[in-house]
Amino acid sequence: MDIKDVENLANLARIELGEDEKKAMLKDMEGILEYVKQIEGVKVDDVKAEYSLTNIWREDVLEPREFSKELIIGQFPDAQDGFVKVKKIL
Repeated sequence: MDIKDVENLANLARIELGEDEKKAMLKDMEGILEYVKQIEGVKVDDVKAEYSLTNIWREDVLEPREFSKELIIGQFPDAQDGFVKVKKIL
């Protein structure tokens, strides 16, 4: 990997990098690639999983709740004529 690769990546990401940033990015990328090479060599054939493949999800239980227009409007800080008032966003 060299500076041209970093410039190409910056161009693809549509970011502008100064010379110092390019050099720092190159150093970071080289470190990442070196780490990837390290972990590629790890043998995982003898590693056994320490988890079970059972479903730990809870059952869905229908809990009836009461919803009404008045209840919902009552939870907002401001309402007028049966409607919820919000700040204008334009």
